[in-house]
Amino acid sequence: MLLTHSYWPEQSPPQRRWTAMIKEFSRSGWDVDVVTPVAHYPFGRRALPRRMAGRPFQLQKGQFTEKVLRVPYLRHGNSRAARLLDQCFSAALSIPAGFMLRKPDVVIVTAPGLPSLISGYVLAKVRRVPLIVEMRDAWPDLARDARLVEGSVKSVVEHVVDFVQHGADLVVTVTDGFAATLRARGVRNVATVSNGVHLDAIPVLDPPATERPVFEALYLGNHGESQRLDVAIRASALVGDAMHLHMVGHGTQRPMLEKLARSLKAPVTFHAPLTGDAMLQRYASADTCLVSLRDDWTSFETTVPSKTYEVLAVGRHVTAVVKGEAARVVADAEAGDIVASDPEALAALWRELAADRGRLVRNGDSRQWVKTHAEYEQLAGRYMELITGLLGRTPVANR
Repeated sequence: MLLTHSYWPEQSPPQRRWTAMIKEFSRSGWDVDVVTPVAHYPFGRRALPRRMAGRPFQLQKGQFTEKVLRVPYLRHGNSRAARLLDQCFSAALSIPAGFMLRKPDVVIVTAPGLPSLISGYVLAKVRRVPLIVEMRDAWPDLARDARLVEGSVKSVVEHVVDFVQHGADLVVTVTDGFAATLRARGVRNVATVSNGVHLDAIPVLDPPATERPVFEALYLGNHGESQRLDVAIRASALVGDAMHLHMVGHGTQRPMLEKLARSLKAPVTFHAPLTGDAMLQRYASADTCLVSLRDDWTSFETTVPSKTYEVLAVGRHVTAVVKGEAARVVADAEAGDIVASDPEALAALWRELAADRGRLVRNGDSRQWVKTHAEYEQLAGRYMELITGLLGRTPVANR
């Protein structure tokens, strides 16, 4: 049984990860029941037809062999408090929903959203099955960095997350760095299964043109506080009309970013989220792809943005405004340039790349790196080995 706050047909980080995982689980004959809210991401309201978004407490057939049981949600906008309330509401209703389904062999809860951790813990303990807690971000460290809650409330959040992590039979992280952090805190059984891609769904793109009048940079992903995308907008304004920055996606900071771009008269175009051929066309037209995380949150030293693997697979030059483990991934894959989170430094790099376009031509090493380290067929196989070991009561390797 999988508990997640977002799943197909939505387009979100947990959806991409678990759609890929369940595809491979199904190929191996594994059955998965998914408990998730009626589809309402990212706008806080249902934007899809009922037959796709699902109905509360009614089973829905998934894309593969999984069965999806939807729970209600609360409509919300971009307010952080409203989003948290929505997650708490759906998480609470996930508990009775979980009892409507057959008894599973194992319960997996993927976070964020954090309230789901409590639901997964309750379901696993009451139904007396092992609990796997999957931490896709560095919680509770991220709560402290982001100042999501203050004072005693923050302390409660940190203690609850820490309690569930220590009470789980297995904690799965998506980076080695955060796995090491949890082991140092005494979490007894930790393993890493990174994010990744299905390479067969991502074609190899021709290199960008050797001559081009306007340098084109692309950012594709969440427009939130974590990315500090104002740095890229300010950098594009410094470069001026010699470049164009395309920003694809959505997020709480997007209205502010659009306002900033207008005020600076920056060469930026904002696009709605893209998928399929439209996304590949945008990749094909780019000279470099931006991967960005703010540099003043310690938790991001052990964070790798999930889109990083897709950019590496595409084979475009990467402009990496990251530190820590994400920077090591880009360096190991020989995928591009790592630059400080500073508009002047970023603008200087983009000017250099525009003047020396030979640096934009990659040798295929990044795609090979993905094939070796982040192909979902292998990652799902690793996950299934971990679950099998847990159910067999054999030790799970800390790796």
